[in-house]
Parts: sequence; C-alpha cells; structure tokens
Amino acid sequence: MSILTTTIGSYPKPEYVPIPDWFQQESTISGDPTRALDESNTSSGFELEGLLDRGTLEVVREQVDLGIDVVTDGEVRRENYIHYNCRNMTGFNFSELTQKSMRDGQWVASVPTIDRSVKAGDEFLVRDWQVAQSATDRPVKITIPGPLTIMDSTFDAYYGDDQRLAADLALAINKEILRLTDKGCAWIQVDEPIFARKPEEALAYGVENLERCFHNVPAQVNRSVHICCGYPDRVDSIDYLKASPDSYTRLAPALDDAAIDAISIEDAHSPNDLKLLELFSRKTVILGVLGIARSYIESVEEIAERLQEALNHIDSSRLMAAPDCGLGMLNKDQVRAKLKNMVQAARICG
Repeated sequence: MSILTTTIGSYPKPEYVPIPDWFQQESTISGDPTRALDESNTSSGFELEGLLDRGTLEVVREQVDLGIDVVTDGEVRRENYIHYNCRNMTGFNFSELTQKSMRDGQWVASVPTIDRSVKAGDEFLVRDWQVAQSATDRPVKITIPGPLTIMDSTFDAYYGDDQRLAADLALAINKEILRLTDKGCAWIQVDEPIFARKPEEALAYGVENLERCFHNVPAQVNRSVHICCGYPDRVDSIDYLKASPDSYTRLAPALDDAAIDAISIEDAHSPNDLKLLELFSRKTVILGVLGIARSYIESVEEIAERLQEALNHIDSSRLMAAPDCGLGMLNKDQVRAKLKNMVQAARICG
C-alpha cells in the first residue's frame, strides 16, 4: 500500500475568484487586511457566492485528478487563512486596525483588534466543507487557525492575559469544529505555525489549548495539527528568517502525548534530521516534501528518496506526504507539476 498524500490548506485560486491571496496583494505587509475582501464584495455583489463555490469545486476536482488522497477546499473563500476565521467570531474589530510586528519581525501589518470577549459566531465552515465535499468521494479536510497563531496575527486590546485569550479562542474553535463533525466532516486540521516560533508558549499552554480545540470530537475524526516554519514574503526568497526546525524536537514529546492523531511538519525548505520521526511513536507524521515558496520542481526520484529515508524511522502506515504548507504562493503550473511528482513518489514508496 502506497503512502497517503494530502495538501495542507491554500491552493492557487482560479482567475475569476475575486478574493486574492494575501501573497498577491501589496496590502499584505503594510496595509489593510480588510481591503481585498471588501473590494471583492463591492465589485462582485450577489455573484460572489457563486464564484466562490465554482472556484472551490474546481480546486477540489483538480487535487483529486492529480491523485491526492485527502484534499482541502483550497481556502478559496479566504483572504488569508487566519482573518477569515476571525471575521466569523465575536471580539475582533476589523474597523479598528492596529499595526503590529509579527513572525519575529518578518512582517509588519495592520491587524484586527481584539476589543471584547472572543466567542464563536454563527456557523460558517460547515457550508464551506459541504460545497467542497460535494465535488468528490475522497475526504475533504477543513483547516482552522489555532489560538497561538490567531493571537500572533491580531492585536489584543482587551484581555491582557495570553493564557485566558488562548483558552477563549480554543473554546470558540472547538464549537465550530463540533459543528463540522456533527455534519460529517472527518478530517480537521488546526494550523499552529507559531508553535515553531514560540515553543516555550506552545509547551506552557499551546498544546493544552490545541487539545481543547478537539474536545469531544468523535473518535472517527482525524485530528491533525500543522506546524510549519513560516512563509517568506515572496517566491524564491533566500534571506527570510524562518523558525528553527529544532523546535520540532522540543515539541515532539508533548505532541506525541497529545489527544490528536497527526502532526504536519515541513521538511523541504528546512530539512530535518529524520531521526526526529522516531520521537513520534504514536502519531501519524505528515511530512512536507515540496517547497511551497520556491519555483524549483522536485523530481519524483528526489521525493521518493526522501520518503524512503523517512521510512527508516517510521512505519509507512503512520507517514503521509504533503507540501510543506499551503500552495497559494505558486502558480498553477508549478503546483500541478509538484503535486503530480509527489503522488508518483508516494506510490513508489510504501
């Protein structure tokens, strides 16, 4: 049996989708994170929902055609993977933005301000999943940013207590996750790249709140966490300061004991000593084997060789192949070529 494959989150959006990825807009670094979404709502009006549904179906079918076993909705509706979710909770003020340095100073942006208690809002991800799932019989994974990552991408003007804010965020996320699982979604991924940037906070209260996100989730649901080392500001950037992959070693024991099923880590941009995989004795490891911010196309042979090396340290039943992170920075031709080669390599190994 070959190694299973998955994607992580974002996917290049079809040209007719009016909401650009934050990688594709100047406002990403220094401007207003509301601008792209507001402009798309104004320009598209009542046609917007249909365009987003069409785009979602297209990217799901493309992943299936390429042979991906567990696909995502491509995050087609999202201006970015974090703020889309914040818009659908209470407590985030998108009219009052605060400039903030993020990701160890690699980004400066005007971000939403938390000005009251954070709670779950109306159900919103269920329909996203249902539209995506209608395109395939394969499982569609829904992604949700985790508490620490939301906190690093917003400004707290209300709590003044990181642990209390993280706990409230986890409760709100848990409510939306339970809505998804109640309707049949069987693959949920919480994105926590900040774990790699801030392993001390992750160990102090981040892992606990990750578990709280999945509280009372049915046993048949696959619960995963994605922890990459960070996006650069452009494709083929060589001087971007990523988080240290050594964080994985520090986090591994707590994650292996946590009430989750799988851990997604990057290995293409920042290769690991694959003995790391031996620290995960219980969990599935989703190993990033494709660079998501470089134009270079990894060959089938390169990917297969890395997967075979990984199999020296983990059973094939607990290894999945994936890109390092979301694919929104790349163009469609690059993404198709990379995923096609990854699927072929995974079929060779097993």
